[in-house]
Amino acid sequence: MKGIILHGGYGTRLGPLTLSGPKQLLKIANKPMSQFALEDIKNAGINEIAIVIGDVYPEKVKDYYGNGSKFGLKITYISQDKPRGISHAVGLCKEFVGNDKFVVYLGDNIMRKDLNGFVKKFSSSTDDCMILLSEVDDPSRFGIAEFNNNNINKIIEKPKNTNSNLAVIGIYFFTNKIFEIIEKLKPSARGELEITDAIQLVLKNGYNLNYEKVTGWWKDTGTPEDIIHANKLILDNLKNYEKLNDNQKISIGKNSTISKDCCINGPIIIGDNCNIGSEVRLGPNVSIGNKVILKKCKIKNSLIMDNCIIDGSISLVDSIIDQNSEITTNVKINEIKLLLGQFSKIQI
Repeated sequence: MKGIILHGGYGTRLGPLTLSGPKQLLKIANKPMSQFALEDIKNAGINEIAIVIGDVYPEKVKDYYGNGSKFGLKITYISQDKPRGISHAVGLCKEFVGNDKFVVYLGDNIMRKDLNGFVKKFSSSTDDCMILLSEVDDPSRFGIAEFNNNNINKIIEKPKNTNSNLAVIGIYFFTNKIFEIIEKLKPSARGELEITDAIQLVLKNGYNLNYEKVTGWWKDTGTPEDIIHANKLILDNLKNYEKLNDNQKISIGKNSTISKDCCINGPIIIGDNCNIGSEVRLGPNVSIGNKVILKKCKIKNSLIMDNCIIDGSISLVDSIIDQNSEITTNVKINEIKLLLGQFSKIQI
């Protein structure tokens, strides 16, 4: 099998965080979100991956992943000039796929359960398509699978009324027959070739469609709130960590120093070469990037990216501070929620 990671889109719901790079390179628990997809595919035994890049700083994607050798993979880049839909992006990969089966993974999706079992099932099956489904609280936000006698009979995009709460998540398995389907698609009302329309045609044309339900959590990280929640979920499942006296999880990078009077309430991840100063209060659910300097502040349920400085009696909650930003204050600021893009500077 081969793998495809979709790395396009504008990330407009993420505001200032995506003005200087693709949303899929935003770090969650100190790792670009698309790297979770890449590692998921690799751990399932797939070592040839195509990354479909858009027109939002594609060179940053290439700079980070390179030819894939540092990840033990072979990476091919395929360009999509602008967002034209998931099906359009998949269609661009026809030559890369050849006669192989393949998995498509949206670069802004994160799933707790690994792909290995799903890959094995699809590889050994006669299915033409397999989709993964997850229960959601608000079906009107997703493409929803509706059933008849335990068989999918319809895929509906963002339904107002439905008897199903099983969403089609951003991981799809196909044979090369899907390219015949994509060639028949017409753009939707928003001018894109929709993946839900492609799957609906799979059903209509009598191809073999199967599905699996995902246990555990799955996140589509399309909003700042989604990123903060995903960060919490990932930190809750930290594997390489130290336990404090009260058994709270904390992961500390190389050459990072933490003041003795710093109070930590895990789970927390701290990157390399950080300086966590006196009177700092961290946690729970905080990610601190590399080369971060913190003094006197309080931070919880937040992400602080690389090369940031926060100096002063400010209490940050539910915040995302992108890299190379600086916050300094000489006055006490009680709980405040901030969303700052790269190279932001706040002085109070």
